[in-house]
Amino acid sequence: MFQSDPAYKDDSRWVINRGKFVPAYLKLYETDRSVFQQRVEAGLEQLKSCDVCPRYCYVDRMNDEHGKCRTGRYAYVSSAFPHFGEEDCLRGWNGSGTIFFSFCNLKCVFCQNHDISWAGAGKQVNASELADMMIRLQEQGCHNINFVTPEHVVPQVMEAIPPAIEKGLRLPIVYNTSGFDSLHSLKLMEDIVDIYMPDFKFWDPDLSKFYMTESTYPEVTRNAIREMHRQVGDLKLDEQGLALRGLLVRHLVMPNKVTGSEQIFRFLAEEISPDTYINIMDQYFPDAKVVEKPDKYGDINRRITGLEYRQAKQAAKQAGLHRIDERRQLYAF
Repeated sequence: MFQSDPAYKDDSRWVINRGKFVPAYLKLYETDRSVFQQRVEAGLEQLKSCDVCPRYCYVDRMNDEHGKCRTGRYAYVSSAFPHFGEEDCLRGWNGSGTIFFSFCNLKCVFCQNHDISWAGAGKQVNASELADMMIRLQEQGCHNINFVTPEHVVPQVMEAIPPAIEKGLRLPIVYNTSGFDSLHSLKLMEDIVDIYMPDFKFWDPDLSKFYMTESTYPEVTRNAIREMHRQVGDLKLDEQGLALRGLLVRHLVMPNKVTGSEQIFRFLAEEISPDTYINIMDQYFPDAKVVEKPDKYGDINRRITGLEYRQAKQAAKQAGLHRIDERRQLYAF
């Protein structure tokens, strides 16, 4: 049993009976299929003068023009597989069914997946092929379908869900994002997504501009997280500790407090919910442009220390957050 949530054992508010749970998209599909068609059409209309993400490139992606994300009419997928590196409540014992989309609408100088987000490793897929990927992951026993970096391909994701439902999709959908999402794209996904999993990377606009080439990231992400929480609420698990619905926020601790962890935690506790489930991550290492230009990015050209990580966790607790992810061994021997 996976009980990574410290509140799991003590508070029934965070538990949903698995037998009574129905993914949001299935409820919507069974209630009114025309809503899906309207959402798909609205998303594809956005591609014609693209404002799918907050970059607002306004290129005609339906005619395969490319903006900042370098993605046209169809999404690119770099890989689809059962992922055992996610949070315990997502990976469970059979893995999280991750579908990694290529390219990205941000340009983080420290990106640890730059072969995917910059170089675009992967292949182009249409709606039917994307639906087939979901079904294969379900057949492999994955506990959820985990869309990684979907911010720039929301219409393509929407287009693939109805055929996936027709082929038998029944798993919770995870929206795994940098947090740089437009509100109208998120509203397209309302009653579609079961679990929102945004990063909150930087609090300060100037540092966000320096390290991610986007000064609006903090404000956009705050608004996105507010909308995500409005849709799905606090994270809820089943009797075995697997996530079914709600908000899970990730925060990567970086050297020299450049991310503004304390401010981010206070925002989550005071403006979202003190019951926000958060994963405070310690796996930062220098990569990409940080390694190429160490003089320019010297403040983050090292791993974090144990003290920096402990200080970040303490800051979260002091802010009032108490559902802090703890990793367990995958298998007990």
